[in-house]
Parts: sequence; structure tokens; C-alpha cells
Amino acid sequence: MRSTSAPHNREREFDFRPAVYSFADECTAVAGRMLAYMGCLALLAMAAVAAFNHLELDWTPAAVAKPGWTVADRSYPAFAVRQPDVVGITAAYEIQRHPAGGRKDILRWMPAEGRPVAELELYRLGGEALEDTVVSDIALKMDPSGPRETVGEGIIDRKFGPVALFGFADRRKDAKRCLGFARTLDAANLRISGFSCQGDGLPARRAAVACMLDRLVLLTAGGEPKLAELFAHAELKRTGCANGPALSASSDWVTGAQNPLLRGSL
Repeated sequence: MRSTSAPHNREREFDFRPAVYSFADECTAVAGRMLAYMGCLALLAMAAVAAFNHLELDWTPAAVAKPGWTVADRSYPAFAVRQPDVVGITAAYEIQRHPAGGRKDILRWMPAEGRPVAELELYRLGGEALEDTVVSDIALKMDPSGPRETVGEGIIDRKFGPVALFGFADRRKDAKRCLGFARTLDAANLRISGFSCQGDGLPARRAAVACMLDRLVLLTAGGEPKLAELFAHAELKRTGCANGPALSASSDWVTGAQNPLLRGSL
């Protein structure tokens, strides 16, 4: 009995071994394919992260460029404003170009939430036609809700010469009054414009605009000698910016086009 059962058991033992080996080989192949698949997914994820990190994204809200103008992400800033650090205010720089050669360097100062509290635009005209809508454009930036009538708010005299200020005619509706300004310098083919809502009271807001202009410096002229000459001469006229009432008084030497306060004593 024992001699006949041993061969039978041996035959059963060798019957299931090939199946076990085949199952093990199949598991190894499946595991290899899964590892290869996961490796490909990891490589794709790494490539996507690397591509995203190389993108220069600016999440700062900005005004939409006019038709014909495009944002030049690869251009370098040509100007700077040496502003003291203000808690909660972030500075942003945007460059727009026109196919005809025009260039706009736009500096904005923004709180963590809300609209910009100040903006400065330096427009170097190219071959494109100059649009005579600078006042209405600035007014719309000061109040994006819609067009409003503007009135003159006096003149300040800084290192670039006299600069006319303007605000809204119905200023009493504003909780915080903003001042716009524009100055065209034909010798250097440059227009400086913008607005500021900083400061409590009209003299302080005039002072904020005056300081913004006095602290404006040229980083590179981009092969434009007249532009470099303009800033070199302007620096000789810069008086500097103080803080407090002295600044308000020094920048407010003209309070209106018809009724100026003259500097010095008679």
C-alpha cells in the first residue's frame, strides 16, 4: 500500500509546481509594469513642476492694456521710485509695448486688498499716434466705476518742472480724495502721468505726488541720450523729500492756477 501511494503523491507534487512558478512570474511582470507606469507619471509630474517654476507669473491685478499694446514680460525696468517701505503696500512693475515702438513703464502701489493707492506711468512715444485721453484714462483708474468730471487742483513745481494736478469735481462724494497729474516733456519724448490717493488732506496728497516725482530715478536710458540728459538735469533740481508738515508746505507752494502762493518773502 505504501509503495503505491508514494508515486501518486509525487506526481501530484509535480503537477502544481509549474502553476506556482507561472503565477510568480506573472506577479513579477505585473509589478514591473506598475513600477514603470508610476515612474513615467513621476517624470511627467517633475517636468510639469519644472515648467511651472520657470513661468514668470504676476498675480497682481493690473489694468487691461489698450488695443495695440501688449505686456512685455521679458523687458527690463527702466525706472524706479525710491519709496520708503510702507507696511501693507506692495509695489508692482509692468511694461507695455506697442508695435510702432511705444513703451509704457507702469509702477503701482497696492494694499493687500483693494485698488491701487498710487500709480506712475512713464510713456515713451514711438511711431504710434498719441491719444489725447490721458486725463480721462487716469480718472478712470482713480475711480473705475465710470466717467466723472474733473477739475484742476493746482500746480506743483518739482525737479521735472511745473506739474498740473486734477481731481473730481464732485469730490465730496469721495471718502478718500485722489489727485491725478500729467506732464509731457517734449525734449525727451516722454510723458509722465499717474495718480495718488495717499495722505490726509489736500496739502498732504499734493506732497505725496511731489515726493513720488522727486524720487523717480532712471535705471537705463535704452540708447536714448535725451532721456538720460533729462534725468541728469532733473537731479540737479531735486530738493528731496521730508516727512510731516514740512513736506506738505514745501510741495504746496502753488495751491491753484489762479491764486498761487509764491515762494520766499516779498
